[in-house]
Amino acid sequence: MAKAKRLNMPALALTDHGNMFGALNFEKLCHKNGINPIVGEEFYVAYGSHTEKEDVPFAKAGGHKAHYFHLVLLCENQTGYENMSWLSSRAFCDENALYYGKPRIDFEMLKERHEGLICLSACIQGEIPQYLLAGRTEEAYDIARKYKELFGPDHYYIELQDHGIPEQKIAAQKLIKLARDLDIPMVVTNDIQRGRGGAGRASMHRL
Repeated sequence: MAKAKRLNMPALALTDHGNMFGALNFEKLCHKNGINPIVGEEFYVAYGSHTEKEDVPFAKAGGHKAHYFHLVLLCENQTGYENMSWLSSRAFCDENALYYGKPRIDFEMLKERHEGLICLSACIQGEIPQYLLAGRTEEAYDIARKYKELFGPDHYYIELQDHGIPEQKIAAQKLIKLARDLDIPMVVTNDIQRGRGGAGRASMHRL
């Protein structure tokens, strides 16, 4: 937070993996330092229904089979905060949603509680990057159209990152083409912390 203040950054987003536990302290620290807090979460999204414990048959994470996708949601307003809280709580409270210890949501839940939320397609563990990396391009385009229709043209973004991971560079080329073909805006983001707790997005620049 102190570094962000020194760099005159106007805003920070907190997008921990699978929870909102840090939101309250994060907001307090941001306001104390004159920074606009953006509350978010990097959700775990099930392959299919969140009540079914099914692996992603074509995707891998860290060399092992993937159990879910990632998806970033950011609160735009109070309604978004309430809907994000509902999604996060539901994922934890529904015992069928927990898979390998991770609380998952699915697209049907998003259809019910998407108002007031801004959606990013997430890192290379996101649904669209994973489909693209697996060569399932048509399906990736269909998924992108589905999310664009749900969230609307000003609330859904294709996310690009570059942390020196080779797969990110491969995915970025495919994501840029997809975004241009479907007229979906892009944002370039940067993690300020990587590890077990997730990642806060330090910067977000629309392209």
